[in-house]
Amino acid sequence: MKTRPWQPEQSTDEELYQRFTDVVSSWPSCHGLSYLPIIRHEEGWYNGLVPHVGKMVADERFAVRPSDVILATLPKSGTTWTKALLYATVHRREHPADAADHPFHSLGPHECVEFLEYQVYTENKVPDLDKLPDPRLFATHLPYELLPRAVVAPSLAPAPRCKIVYVWRDPKDNLISLQQFMNKYIAGSGGGDQLFPVDAAVDFFCDGKIPSGPYWEHILGYWRAHHAAPERVLFFRYEDMMLDPAAHLRRLAEFVGFPFSSEEEDGGVVDAIVRLCSFDNMTGLEATKSGKTQFSVGDMPNSTFFRRGQVGDWANHLSPEMARRIDAITEAKFAGSGLDFYYRKSTV
Repeated sequence: MKTRPWQPEQSTDEELYQRFTDVVSSWPSCHGLSYLPIIRHEEGWYNGLVPHVGKMVADERFAVRPSDVILATLPKSGTTWTKALLYATVHRREHPADAADHPFHSLGPHECVEFLEYQVYTENKVPDLDKLPDPRLFATHLPYELLPRAVVAPSLAPAPRCKIVYVWRDPKDNLISLQQFMNKYIAGSGGGDQLFPVDAAVDFFCDGKIPSGPYWEHILGYWRAHHAAPERVLFFRYEDMMLDPAAHLRRLAEFVGFPFSSEEEDGGVVDAIVRLCSFDNMTGLEATKSGKTQFSVGDMPNSTFFRRGQVGDWANHLSPEMARRIDAITEAKFAGSGLDFYYRKSTV
């Protein structure tokens, strides 16, 4: 584990945030595939000063429980869908999927499973997470190496480590979904003259200048953690989830300690959760159509997080040359890791 040079002495919450803000403000930043300047840190790039400060506060103050579940992803790689599946699965007994008052009718998935660095540790406050009942569900876009120390270094924590669910997506679809998301947000904020054309988006992506990037190092970090401790890190591929969501939902439930009983299987509970969290259903809910979620970087309409969700949509946007460029980098980065096999399978 790397040394944390920003580790402060005991201080108030506000002093803690200010100290980290001063540190991050001194780091280099540049433009990337983001509506915020991206900041250079020891593992790559991160999306803006405020969430990076939130990450450092989480590193200092987050106390893990063995029952915690952390969903980790790169932006636009199936995060919203997996949050919905995770929440609906863990809370299915108090909130049946077909209930008229299910939380998804009034809350978006990002309000039900909050990001540590974008929502939990914000506004100069350190929340009292001890009040939350088990299991606590969190999300993050952080690389594995930058997860809170209590998560990655059990010797420094009073309790065993928690479970981590990681989802990755084909880089070309990930890129297009990220570009479309950024452009939608920028246009909605009145910055239409600052939209990202596809060729510029490809350049930023290949240079690793995306939120939480580079793409390949982010995935490899969690892949290695999965191989080192598969009982603790679950590794999903978005394309496989789309092919058989029910099978992956069963694996997810088993992994987080909430397996489906035979009675639930016979009663269609698995299929009901899949339907509830499906793209068609979620986009039709009022919480998606008119709701907003508060983040440290600003409020975002819940509809922003739903685009198409299709596999292979990149072919409608990238030229053959752009696709070959990304594939070549991916093959080189994944070579010898075991991920190269899965990637080739997905591009056949």
